[in-house]
Amino acid sequence: MKRNFLKASLAGVALAIVGFSPLASAQEKGLIAISMPTKSSARWIADGANMVKYFKDKGYKTDLQYAEDDIPNQLAQIENMVTKGSKVLVIAAIDGTTLSDVLQKAADKGVKVIAYDRLIKGSKNVDYYATFDNFQVGVLQAQSIEAALGLKSGKGPFNIELFGGSPDDNNAFFFYNGAMSVLDPYIKSGKLVVRSKQMGMDKVGTLRWDGAVAQARMDNLLSAFYTKDRVDAVLSPYDGLSIGILSSLKGVGYGSASQPMPIVSGQDAEIPSVKSILRKEQTSTVFKDTRELAKVTVSMVDAMLSGKTPEVNDTKTYNNGIKVVPSYLLKPVSVDASNWKQVLVDSGYYKESQIK
Repeated sequence: MKRNFLKASLAGVALAIVGFSPLASAQEKGLIAISMPTKSSARWIADGANMVKYFKDKGYKTDLQYAEDDIPNQLAQIENMVTKGSKVLVIAAIDGTTLSDVLQKAADKGVKVIAYDRLIKGSKNVDYYATFDNFQVGVLQAQSIEAALGLKSGKGPFNIELFGGSPDDNNAFFFYNGAMSVLDPYIKSGKLVVRSKQMGMDKVGTLRWDGAVAQARMDNLLSAFYTKDRVDAVLSPYDGLSIGILSSLKGVGYGSASQPMPIVSGQDAEIPSVKSILRKEQTSTVFKDTRELAKVTVSMVDAMLSGKTPEVNDTKTYNNGIKVVPSYLLKPVSVDASNWKQVLVDSGYYKESQIK
C-alpha cells in the first residue's frame, strides 16, 4: 500500500514538474504554422527565423515550412499543417488566389489565418493581414529615381524602362501603382520617355520575381530600343530583379567610365544589392524590417488566442475580393549610399562585416 502511494506521489511530482517546464508551456499555448513561399530570397529566410524566435519567446511551438515557389507544394503543406492541429496559420502565399479551398478546410476546424506580407485573395477565411505600406514602397522607389535624375528641378528628358513584380502577388500592383503615382506625370510631360512603350503590369510584370526573367527582358529591351540611345533609369521593384537587370546592363558596357550605370531602384535591402549600391551600380533599395513585421504578426496571433482583438491601423485598403481584411501596415525606408550604415547596421539588422 505504501509502495503504491509512493508511486502515485512520485508520478504527481513528475507531472507537476513537466507541467511547469517550458516545453509543456509551449504545448499548452498551441502550435502555430508558418507557410513561407521560398528560400531563394534571403528576406523570406529572415522572416521565418524571426517568427520562430518571437513565437518561442511567447511560449508557442511552430511548424515552419517553405514551398520553394511551388503552388501545389504550398497547398499540400498547409493541408498538413491543418491536420497536425495548428491553431493559427501564418501564410505568405506564392499565389494569393489559390488558397480558398484549403482555407475553408482550416476554417471548418476553427483555425485562424493571418496573411503575411502578401494578401490572400478570394477567401472570406482571412482574419488579418500583416504587411508594409506597399504603395509607399513604390513611391520611395520612384522618388529615388526622381531625385537622382533631378526631375523636380526640370531636368530631362530621360529614357526609363519599367519592371513590375509577379502578377500573382497582390503587392506587385501596389508597388507599381505607388511608383507610377510619382513617375506618370513626368512621362506625360515628356521628361521621362519609355522607349519600349511597355507600361502596365500586364506588360512589365515578372512572374515569380525571377531575376533571370528580368535579365532576359532587359537584354531584349537593350537590343531593341537602346543600340543608339542610352537608358537613364530602370524602375525595379525588388533587389533580386535589380541584380539581373544590372547584369544585362553590364553585358553591353554600362558601368564603365564612358557609360555610367542608369539609376536602378530595388527593394528588400538584400546583401548583394547593398554591396552593389556601395559599388555605385544599384542606386537604392527599400528596407522593410522583417523583425518588426514578425513582432506584429506574433502579437496578432497572441491577441487572437487570448480572446483579444489584434491591433490594426488600416481597415480600408486591402480588399481581397470577398472582404476588406483588417491590416497592420509598417513603414518602409529608402536606403542608398548615404544612409545604409545608419539604417541597416546601426539598427542591428546586419553586421558591417556582412556588407564590407
